[in-house]
Amino acid sequence: MAIVIADAGPINYLILIAEIALLPKLFESVLVPDVVAGELRHPHAPSAVREWMNRPPPWLTIASTPVVPDTFHPALDRGERGAILLAELLAADLLLMDDRAAVAAASARGLQTVGTLGLLVMAARLGFVDLPTAVARLKATNFRVRPALLVELIERYHAASGSAPEADK
Repeated sequence: MAIVIADAGPINYLILIAEIALLPKLFESVLVPDVVAGELRHPHAPSAVREWMNRPPPWLTIASTPVVPDTFHPALDRGERGAILLAELLAADLLLMDDRAAVAAASARGLQTVGTLGLLVMAARLGFVDLPTAVARLKATNFRVRPALLVELIERYHAASGSAPEADK
């Protein structure tokens, strides 16, 4: 069984675009540090995210956050640091994370990462989601990404699938 650790970002956005059910299709289970669970339950988190996290599904395990030294990547938030340390501690196969600085820190420590867009691409390749539709819903959130990257992603999806793009989704 693959060990998959998640930071808040991918879970947050998959909930917001109504695609959180992709995670158990892609992975048997996902672990989050308790500090990440706290971020997802925070009063400033979107209500849909808080409600989901208050009743986590059986495939999501909340793990104790390893003690994070103050000197460990102080520019990263507690959830990102906790997810990286938990991934190291458990020798995780994959770390789900969006923040570029956190991804760079994780990669520098030899961890394999994938973000929300990568998860959507994986799911689309397996026929679990229509990528253009999911990306259109993602664009309606506060997800930050260069627009040119989304255009390129959709163009590659259409080229690989042999489908013609519909009018601007």
